[in-house]
Amino acid sequence: MKADFSNSLGIHETALKVWTARTRLLATNIANADTPGFAARDVDFKAVLSRAAGQSGPPALATTDPRHLPAAGASGAVRYRVPSQPALDGNSVDLQQEQGAFAQNAVRYQATLQFIQNRVRSLQQAISGGER
Repeated sequence: MKADFSNSLGIHETALKVWTARTRLLATNIANADTPGFAARDVDFKAVLSRAAGQSGPPALATTDPRHLPAAGASGAVRYRVPSQPALDGNSVDLQQEQGAFAQNAVRYQATLQFIQNRVRSLQQAISGGER
């Protein structure tokens, strides 16, 4: 009898992909803090998880040109940030906000990764009958 482990991680597999995509976006925002006209972006985590859970949400990101970059793990949920204090050069990156979001994202990524590791460990124990 073949066991099916495809749903053993639940929503946490999707969450890990979203945290990874968000890390890339936040790093890009921080790297472009001094770039004139750069618009800060972020991931709408709630929209991604509701779509992964089967609920309706905004439509997925369509790529109409082969040069478009895919929004890995966060398709359709990348949004531009509304700047708290618009800059004269058109840059919408608030460096302190981005650094705080990056740190918070790192903690959430680590927590999700730890949950997945614990889940895999418990599955290994279940398969082996509790023996190590």
